[in-house]
Amino acid sequence: MDKQKNSIKKFGTFAGVFTPTLLTILGVIMYLRMGWVVGNAGLLGAWLIIIISFLITLTTALSMSAITTNIRIGAGGAYAIISQALGLEVGGSLGIPRYVSQGLAVTMYIFGFREGWLEIFPGHNAFLVDIIVFGVLITIAYISADLAIKTQFFIMLVIILSLVSIVMAAYYGSMAILTEDAVRWGTFKGATNGSSGGIGFWIVFAVFFPASTGIMAGANMSGELKDPRKSIPTGTLWAIGVSFVIYMALAFWLARSATENELINNYNIIIEKAFFGPLVIAGILGATFSSALASMVGSSRILFAMGEHNVLPYSKFLAGQSANGQPRNAMIVTGIMIFVTMLLRDLNAVAPLVTLFFLITYAMINIVVIIEQKLGLISYRPIFKVNKWIPWVGLASSVLAMFIINPTISLISISIVFVVYWFLSRQNIDTPFEDMRSGLFVSFAEWAAKHTWGMKSMQQRAWKPNLMVPIRDVTGAKGNFQFLRNIARPKGSIKLLGIEANSEDGILVNELAVLSESFRNKGVFSSWTVINSTDFARGVNYGNQALRGAFFRPNIVFLNLQQHDDYESEIRPVIKESIRLEIGVLLYSSHPTALLGKRNMINVWVSDRTDNWNLGWDIGNLDLSTLIAYKLKKNWEASIRLIIVIRDEKEKENADKFLKSLINLARLPQTLTEVHVGNFMDIVGHAPAADLNIFGMDENLKFEFVKTMTMKTESSCLFVKDSGHESILA
Repeated sequence: MDKQKNSIKKFGTFAGVFTPTLLTILGVIMYLRMGWVVGNAGLLGAWLIIIISFLITLTTALSMSAITTNIRIGAGGAYAIISQALGLEVGGSLGIPRYVSQGLAVTMYIFGFREGWLEIFPGHNAFLVDIIVFGVLITIAYISADLAIKTQFFIMLVIILSLVSIVMAAYYGSMAILTEDAVRWGTFKGATNGSSGGIGFWIVFAVFFPASTGIMAGANMSGELKDPRKSIPTGTLWAIGVSFVIYMALAFWLARSATENELINNYNIIIEKAFFGPLVIAGILGATFSSALASMVGSSRILFAMGEHNVLPYSKFLAGQSANGQPRNAMIVTGIMIFVTMLLRDLNAVAPLVTLFFLITYAMINIVVIIEQKLGLISYRPIFKVNKWIPWVGLASSVLAMFIINPTISLISISIVFVVYWFLSRQNIDTPFEDMRSGLFVSFAEWAAKHTWGMKSMQQRAWKPNLMVPIRDVTGAKGNFQFLRNIARPKGSIKLLGIEANSEDGILVNELAVLSESFRNKGVFSSWTVINSTDFARGVNYGNQALRGAFFRPNIVFLNLQQHDDYESEIRPVIKESIRLEIGVLLYSSHPTALLGKRNMINVWVSDRTDNWNLGWDIGNLDLSTLIAYKLKKNWEASIRLIIVIRDEKEKENADKFLKSLINLARLPQTLTEVHVGNFMDIVGHAPAADLNIFGMDENLKFEFVKTMTMKTESSCLFVKDSGHESILA
């Protein structure tokens, strides 16, 4: 493969970028529609249209120059730029439609060549002309990009001669109309022969604008350039500058060489006014042929690049190369697609898609630069620096131009991009390079942290369970895998905190990495770390203390009470310190035989509130219990039963009202309630059956109470202490 890559012919700035870019910009619109633009808009209007059009392409070219001098760009041009910045999914969502649109562009250029040819030889068969031109194009492109570039050198000579013919016409007096008689600002009469009732400035702009959208022709050759970082900016900007001068001068010559009526009603005005008309006809044929050739070569490179990155089906085939490094397979597929589109014979309905996909690409390149500039990452060190307002101008003008040209097809184009992105995002594409999405997400998280940190409220509406799970025995954690997942799913997280003495075998490290990945595969974000400590409680407390200053810190400690645990020396100190640090606590005691049963019913035990039945924002140590019960209800598709035990029969009505009010304010539909009068321990022993019983607790929770509740309820139990930062009423 390395030998094959070394055998690929590499091009410099002039051959690889400047020539194809200039020839694509100096296309058929310059020869056959420039007069119509000047006739409708006048000289000043035409100059304004040219300036606006080239401003859009210039700002995008500057943005592209900044990006290409900051990365090692591979094959595919704009596709490679966007993929390396925003990932293959985004790159492919633009690359696929743009590849198809460039194939359509080749067909339209072939049709344009045919129209020019039939002007010279009206008796020739139109379809036969198309087939012959297609055959010549595919042959040149298939042989090598080197032959295509050499062909374009010849075409450039023809176009230069056609421009010389125009200069000679001016020298020999074609500009006979006096300056004061020239149309300075047009009347926008419309189509030829006065068939239209008048048009506006932006319609004329929409006709001309595609002439300026060829700036990607050189970038598409990025994989075959000797020095893309240097060649793409230099060649593209020079091509834009030269073509801008040509268009401005041509508009001036036309305004001084023909009347308004001639300009509007005669698409061949340049041919007639030139010193030697056949040279201009040759220029038209050369412009359409070179644009078709550049698009064919460029589109096959985009397809090849997507094949290399496994974006498309049969990517291995599409990434195939010849002995001299040419993407022959991609060229064959591209040729088949172009031939099929030629059979349609009329592409007017989809022609705007070509321009609009270019504009979407322009907009995305500007977005990439805006993001890079905003992130302020040290990795963004472009050799070619641009002012911060340039990509904003490029983005705004690209989007504006899209909706000026055709609002309906613009929305269709954007929809196609989103549909392709949705499809690719489901393919689990493996990106072979690092993109800037990680930096984007981290920067957004930092921005959110800075703006949220100073808020006075505790953001109880944004609460979600972020569990810290201390582990020294992975077997117990594996046994609680589904239980932990159902507490955290879908938006919560689980941080696994391994506690082990200093060891070199790293067994716990490997086990935690596998367990954490299993959580992520099941839709719950998980991370892990290991603290070396011989004291379990001290290790857990160190972890909680260290994370106290973090923004994305755990808000619940999940303790799995196992037989080998020393409750007083290992569990109680963690509960006490977590309460001090305002971290919620879940102490799980698994029933030895019942486990979590069928996961159909959850009992939540509410403390007796005889002295205060008012339901304010502070409802005691009940918020976290109810929130966890609700999470499990959703994920288990279970039911919740609120149970309260009171000693005084007279308080039964108040207790019942309290539970119903709690259900209403906490928005807990289809929740059962029970009020019992008597001794708490006696009631628990005869409580309605449930798969999980949830009790409140404090730092003085006794081990005997935990075991007693587990045995009396004949179920697994969860003992809960609020952090004070959650609310079931929020």
